[in-house]
Amino acid sequence: MRGSLTILAFFAAGILLGFKDMLPQWLTATDLSSYALYLLMFLVGIGIGGDDRALKAIKGFGLHIFLVPLTTIVGTLTGVAAVYLLLGQEPFTDMLAVGAGFGYYSLSSIIISEIRGPELGVVALLANVMREIITLLMAPIFARYFGKLAPISSGGATSMDTTLPIITASSGKEYAIVSLFHGIVLTILVPFLVTFILSLQS
Repeated sequence: MRGSLTILAFFAAGILLGFKDMLPQWLTATDLSSYALYLLMFLVGIGIGGDDRALKAIKGFGLHIFLVPLTTIVGTLTGVAAVYLLLGQEPFTDMLAVGAGFGYYSLSSIIISEIRGPELGVVALLANVMREIITLLMAPIFARYFGKLAPISSGGATSMDTTLPIITASSGKEYAIVSLFHGIVLTILVPFLVTFILSLQS
């Protein structure tokens, strides 16, 4: 949870400094978000490429392991569709794109800000940070009442890093590899899914 609160603190500080016009002009005149996106993608690639546990997970659990991230994707987008039917005030593709961040707030919010503007990017940031915080707080309850895989799906892309410890504690150490693999798959898919969904808007 400390990581999520740190992200929110930096985000709030950026809003305050921008609102008060306390930043140098060279910083505000240059769009640095694209460069931040490139750096994030590079670092994600390094992290995935340098971790061979994903391959070991595939060998140990077989192709059934792919059903976990698939279920998370289908469940998340179905949930977004249900919320859209209740609210319906924003474009459906915008809401789907926010949901398709799967908790990966740093990357998804940057992509959405680049394509659809900073307002929706802020929504994506807050929604996906909330997903992580809910997982950190509710993982034991999810595991008890909805099964051992529930905290993994709840964590989304964060199941490979920030929520992995609480998932392991709630579901058991035997689910650590499943959680790791689940997070890696979603982390890879987030930029492609978010970009594809936003491209559907006419």
